[in-house]
Amino acid sequence: MQLIIADDYNQFSQIGAEIVAQTIINKPNATLGLATGSTPIGIYEKLVEKHKKGEISFKDVVCFNIDEYVGLDKTHPQSYHYFMRKHLFEHVDTHQNNTYIPNGVAPNLVDECKKYNDVLAQNPRDLQIIGLGPNGHVGFNEPFTPFGSKTHVVSLSRATIEANSRFFNSIELVPTKAITMGISQLMTAKCLLVISSGKHKARVVKDMLFGPCHPHMPCSVVQLHPNAIVLLDKDSASLLPQEIK
Repeated sequence: MQLIIADDYNQFSQIGAEIVAQTIINKPNATLGLATGSTPIGIYEKLVEKHKKGEISFKDVVCFNIDEYVGLDKTHPQSYHYFMRKHLFEHVDTHQNNTYIPNGVAPNLVDECKKYNDVLAQNPRDLQIIGLGPNGHVGFNEPFTPFGSKTHVVSLSRATIEANSRFFNSIELVPTKAITMGISQLMTAKCLLVISSGKHKARVVKDMLFGPCHPHMPCSVVQLHPNAIVLLDKDSASLLPQEIK
């Protein structure tokens, strides 16, 4: 496992974008696993800058998002379809046919999960970006999700709903369910880029790296990956042992 600690969010975002960009430079038709939430926004902004400078192209890159809220269609401002268009896809040369995000308003969610499982099995990811939830979730895999899980519908925990309520006008508007890649599918990526910023994630980061590897802390599964890069800012790394900072 490689641990990188950035001085601040700007440097954190720059380093993250460099890792993603190098993946694309090394393999122009790379398959990427992408995350949403506030943490990766800076990385996506830096990637857009690199694209506009002609340093990278997304025209042959295939992108898979980890999750989507159940009940929000792709036009909803808080859907992850909308998020990815706003922060990345509309600003680079990604082909729509090369972007995959679960359909949160599919008429049959079981069939939607099966379909996503099938397409993921056919498209192993070269790099998978993973953010951390306040309770240690990865994607929307809440505590005690089995490490062997595949794409499934999850009931969101109260902690997750409360954390995500800042994006909605009220907590009552936050969806209570989501479709998410399973933990086993995140782990099949050739490289994991685990990202975390802010002091509010410091305890989770410490537990992820130094706590027991157990489903009660889903992010602890990264301890088992043979090629994981953990990218933190100083605030997120603030509870780590001094000797590794």
